[in-house]
Amino acid sequence: MPHTPEYARRSHEEQIRLEAMLRDVFEHKLRFNEVLGLKVDSFSPEAARLSFAMRPELIGHYLHGRLHGGVIAAALDTVGGFAVTVGIAEKFCNENAEQVGHRFGRIGTIDLRTDFLHQGIGKTFTATGRVTRLGGRIASVQMSLENESGLLIATGSAAYVVS
Repeated sequence: MPHTPEYARRSHEEQIRLEAMLRDVFEHKLRFNEVLGLKVDSFSPEAARLSFAMRPELIGHYLHGRLHGGVIAAALDTVGGFAVTVGIAEKFCNENAEQVGHRFGRIGTIDLRTDFLHQGIGKTFTATGRVTRLGGRIASVQMSLENESGLLIATGSAAYVVS
């Protein structure tokens, strides 16, 4: 996903400011993410990551203590959107935090597929998103959710509008 900017790449200080802004948005300003307990683990354009801890509020099957399927799908959708945001920040690496933030406001899920592979059992979960295509209007992403032992709980694919 390399992009040749017309201007110099944003400064290290501006990158730190951008990451702090995105962390605040994805961990606190998007209140549902805060309810889920999502935390930013990686701003890597190759594999953006969010994580969260299992809590009683997230249980979908009370007898087995499994993660609710809706939580799994929401975590995959959120990491997909996060990966697109990180991809946009990389593509437009000459823009400052406010400019990237403005672009973020136009991102929305238009299609989401979730494949549930194993029971959502674990103490912590990590969701990873990898952008497979970032076009001018649509982005495509592949996502995965693993527990702390590396067991693949679910995969997903999604399309996001970016303009």
